[in-house]
Amino acid sequence: MKKLILVAFSFLVFAFASYAQPGAGNVPDAAYVRNNYVKYEYQIPMRDGKKLFTSVYMPKDTSKKHPFMMDRTCYSVAPYGADKYKTTLGPSPLFLYDGYIFVYQDVRGRWMSEGIYEEMTPEKEIHKTNKDVDEGTDTYDTIDWLLKNVPGNNGKVGVWGISYPGFYTTTSLLSRHPALVAASPQAPIADLYRDDAFHNGAFMLVANFDFYPGFTNRQDDKPTQRRANRPNYDIKDGYEFFMQMGNMKNTNDMYYKDTIRLWNEMLDHPNYDQHWKDRNVLYHLHDIKTAVLVTGGWYDAEDLYGAINTYKTLVKDNPTTPVYFTMGPWVHGGWARGPGDHLGDIDFGAQTGPFYREKIEFAFFNHYLKGTDTDIPKVSTFETGVNQWKTYKTWPPKEAADKNLYLLPGGKLSFNEPKAADESFDQFISDPNKPVPFTDAITSDMKREYMDGDQRFASRRPDVLTYQTDVLDHDVTIAGNIWANLKVSTTGTDADWVVKVIDVYPDTAKNNQFTDKNTFLSGYEQMVRSDAMRGKFRNGFDKPEPFVPGKVTPVNFELQDVLHTFKKGHRIMVQVQSTWFPLIDRNPQVFEDIMKAKNSDFKKATHRVYTSGTHPSFLKVRVMDGD
Repeated sequence: MKKLILVAFSFLVFAFASYAQPGAGNVPDAAYVRNNYVKYEYQIPMRDGKKLFTSVYMPKDTSKKHPFMMDRTCYSVAPYGADKYKTTLGPSPLFLYDGYIFVYQDVRGRWMSEGIYEEMTPEKEIHKTNKDVDEGTDTYDTIDWLLKNVPGNNGKVGVWGISYPGFYTTTSLLSRHPALVAASPQAPIADLYRDDAFHNGAFMLVANFDFYPGFTNRQDDKPTQRRANRPNYDIKDGYEFFMQMGNMKNTNDMYYKDTIRLWNEMLDHPNYDQHWKDRNVLYHLHDIKTAVLVTGGWYDAEDLYGAINTYKTLVKDNPTTPVYFTMGPWVHGGWARGPGDHLGDIDFGAQTGPFYREKIEFAFFNHYLKGTDTDIPKVSTFETGVNQWKTYKTWPPKEAADKNLYLLPGGKLSFNEPKAADESFDQFISDPNKPVPFTDAITSDMKREYMDGDQRFASRRPDVLTYQTDVLDHDVTIAGNIWANLKVSTTGTDADWVVKVIDVYPDTAKNNQFTDKNTFLSGYEQMVRSDAMRGKFRNGFDKPEPFVPGKVTPVNFELQDVLHTFKKGHRIMVQVQSTWFPLIDRNPQVFEDIMKAKNSDFKKATHRVYTSGTHPSFLKVRVMDGD
């Protein structure tokens, strides 16, 4: 879900490796921090009187003035104590050795800061009084205080953060403080409903379940350094664990006992109501003057939506503002540390992480905060499949043209539409008591390798429909978002629809250095993009509607963007299924509030996917010119 934990401290605090924090420094970095920086701790007052705990690391070199680099976080600025130092500073060691004033702040209501915490703090368009506060005003007040009270600064501020701190970086833009000249929201949560809580209305079960107990260390206004207490359960096989747990009510009846406010907020709001609309920061991203670098990963299982749509919104609503966009072959936060040269069995051909950290991130901040030269492209995207960086002026690239990729009778897939007179369909029995797993690995959490993992295990199931093209006689590059346009029917009154886009390797494909010893890339079915849709939300996430049993019904939803080349000799495959467990929760296939469903409510249903000219099912994709 929200953050890939990359630091040793975060592993100790949360023990769920999906939530991003800056990476742990090595021994030379840790020694450099102590030898070259002095740490100060402050309680910075906000306009409503609340105080936010802030750590400031000042360079001992006072021969020149330095810009601020700030990270606002709900994951703790630890270690606490002026004599206790972080082992590294900044987005990467490049910043540490270049000389910045580093600022870390516990956001309102978290850890050592005062106030009551609200998840994805609702931002306000108008602030009439000093009581009208949000993350934008807290950032403004923090920057103003730092400029006036921390000596040796050059009057410029940069902000960065990954995932939840990425959200706080986005909200820093809403401060519209003139000293904030550069910001980099990285894998930012943009719309909590679409990013982490629900995907097109389907609840992201495994990612959320283990997050909130570790995240919830306080629910009051009392500052604390206390870590969260976790329930006493041991998950080894997540599929088996969640099947034994049963319905969503049992998360409280068996484990949480209604003690976690933020968990209950999700269960109480399965529809996209005002609760979620208030937590969509995209509405507020106008009149931004700060230069922005939005960063994300093609294999981000948590906040892919946030990165892509933060960029698209900023560009659309702030046409004169310098906005940069980078998407690499990374999992959530994977660009912050490590080589970024592979994910699971798939080799990306180069160390993409160091390239990003030096040539894009460091160059961006140094240019805007220190005035160095830079020629960063506005859009830098890694093209998977052929493993190369591509630069564009806009995203999606203007060269990409819309085409339809049709599901055809006999498991065929083609850019040619079906015959008008053909009344064909495929059907399968969906049993929520025997759901399709999201991975063939035995895992206790959301194993991120599923994002590009082999789907042959799913192809062999009778409740997964598989369609594929003939062997490609030329490269086909898809650049941009993918829309599933399904025509379906069901014998039930609700159903989930999962669509996966897959690159099928030829039989001649050879293993690489990262391929598991028990896996063969010959015939590998690499997932390129996938997502789920809770069918009752097909006409709006705020107004669930039942299916009429047996009635042909359109179900359309977005699978998010890709930049992937299906190489000559490969095939393009599409899989359609109705369970994806325990990545998403189970749909009882009965129209009801699933968060209150009983175990006895879960029923088998027969689903049809139509492949006819009268009722065509297809994916709308963006194909680069010449393909």
